[in-house]
Amino acid sequence: MTAARTDAARSIGYLPLPDDFEYLDVLKLGRPRHEKWDDFSLRHPPMTPARWAKIFSPFDALDGFNEAIASKEVVYEPRRHLGEEEQKELNRRLGLLHRLTWNLRAARANRVVVTVTFFVPCTDLHHQAFHAAGQYQAATGMVLRVGGGRLTLELTEPASAKRSICFGDIWSVERPSGAFDAQWEA
Repeated sequence: MTAARTDAARSIGYLPLPDDFEYLDVLKLGRPRHEKWDDFSLRHPPMTPARWAKIFSPFDALDGFNEAIASKEVVYEPRRHLGEEEQKELNRRLGLLHRLTWNLRAARANRVVVTVTFFVPCTDLHHQAFHAAGQYQAATGMVLRVGGGRLTLELTEPASAKRSICFGDIWSVERPSGAFDAQWEA
């Protein structure tokens, strides 16, 4: 055995091995090499990269921890209040929608599609915005009913889902083609 190989067998990386290291002979042999079709290779085929990655992929030791952290990154804003003129315009539009969709048959016949922007309060009990703030979301769909203090939409995304929105949470009602124009005045 050469002197360089003997020195390599006496240390692992930067750590020197003691003289009485009991696995020194195994260390001297080095990493085992197998022929492609020998008995060991047939019983223990090499692992695919996908399987190898799955073994060493990270796991979530604390269930829900990552979701809890992500929920704190959500930006909430305080509820905005409509001015007197905006409130009158919103009431006019809701009244117009009510006349066009006074029953389900009229709603299906008129097929009025609108985009509603509304306030959704924060529901995370552990967030500082709970009870004080929320988010504004938009929903597009066919109006099914306007009444009882609620606007009910059949949403276009996801299909066949219904959404009921309280009048007090509505910020705006728009038609996708533009604002409510004069021809809607029935």
